[in-house]
Amino acid sequence: MRKTSGGGGEGMAVAEIQGLYGAFSFPEKLLQQIWLRGEFDARELRTADGRHIEILHPGRWNLLGGPDFKGARLRIGDSLTTGDVELHLHAADWRAHGHASDPAYANVVLHVVLFPGAERVTPGVGGRELPLLVLLPLLHHDLEEYAADAAVERLANHPLTRAHEALAALSESALREELDRHSRERWRQKIHYAKTRIDRLGWSGACHHTALEILGYRANRAPMLALAAVHPLETWVKLTTAPDREAFVFGILSEPEASWRWSAQGVRPANHPRTRLRQYAEWVSARPGWPERLIALFAQLPKLADKASAPTCTAQLRKRGDFRASRTRFADEICAEVVGGSRLDTLICDGFWPLLAARDDSRADEIGVWWRHWFSGDVPEKWLALLRGLRVIGGRDWPACHGSSQGLLGWLLAEEKKQDFGDSAEGRRT
Repeated sequence: MRKTSGGGGEGMAVAEIQGLYGAFSFPEKLLQQIWLRGEFDARELRTADGRHIEILHPGRWNLLGGPDFKGARLRIGDSLTTGDVELHLHAADWRAHGHASDPAYANVVLHVVLFPGAERVTPGVGGRELPLLVLLPLLHHDLEEYAADAAVERLANHPLTRAHEALAALSESALREELDRHSRERWRQKIHYAKTRIDRLGWSGACHHTALEILGYRANRAPMLALAAVHPLETWVKLTTAPDREAFVFGILSEPEASWRWSAQGVRPANHPRTRLRQYAEWVSARPGWPERLIALFAQLPKLADKASAPTCTAQLRKRGDFRASRTRFADEICAEVVGGSRLDTLICDGFWPLLAARDDSRADEIGVWWRHWFSGDVPEKWLALLRGLRVIGGRDWPACHGSSQGLLGWLLAEEKKQDFGDSAEGRRT
């Protein structure tokens, strides 16, 4: 683990971890975001000495000095408590930072750490023993996926001037090879994440969690995943009437202990959690066995040629695979025409294709062709504009597709990683 310099000293710890394609950084600030958003299995929260924890409110995120979260409301064992929460990557960081002798931490009621250790409690101010919670075994995703998602959020708001300059210096063939390489790496990562979820939840459970997560968009992914854990697919299948579904959705959004999780700020009406929950309830009511339907549908799709004999451009591949007809079948036979537009394409590319490939590794390469040449889905317009400016997409032969945008994203992530570890090395030299 390394420490980076910065104001305040808190939230500056960073773990360097070996991932699927090299090392990646996991900063303490990302752990704080995970706590704030509730991106873990809240049903299984227990202190290191075995007491159940219920989060009534995670607290106010404190970006200044002192504990990371102020005024959290928790039930620990049989006791209802209000106080501060401090987060670290390792339990030993509490001692290293001298918190046990710092009066600013006298109101801490819970110490949350990412990595497990031998500690059972944390020594608090005045000799108190603080409950210790280890989050790593309870996370919805593995650490590399969290780090990648956080990087995507940052990149969505970054200017692309430098990216254009660097990529425009490549020849057309070299540019396509570079983006294709990164696209394939992204594909293998997505299969890895999907397989991890299937291993943990089973096929139907993985499909259920994935669908709700994607319908949640960025703002409500965490509460959607928490909801999927509390209310499995079997619960939704029982909602056979419109009044039943409406009452169920109303009850979910009205739960006072969970209301802090939902975000409607900056969310378009079509993406409001109420709208998306209604859609999923209607979808499952009409297609209760949709995870098994997904397997059957893929078995009926046209076979795409292997790489050696495959058409070279997206337009030819889409014609051979009859992509538009296949898209219509996904919309109808799987989603009951409840989900459409770019969100359907995102659901297919980020959800259905990786799940299918993780389920049947022998067909992962073929499914990867579908994934790379599928319709773009929800992609920032400035990324598409950059790809058009580079002539990667555009015209009849090369319409916008998922693979080109994922290749660009992979390239951007790789460049950010170079910068990140370059800064790390520079920091160690100074």
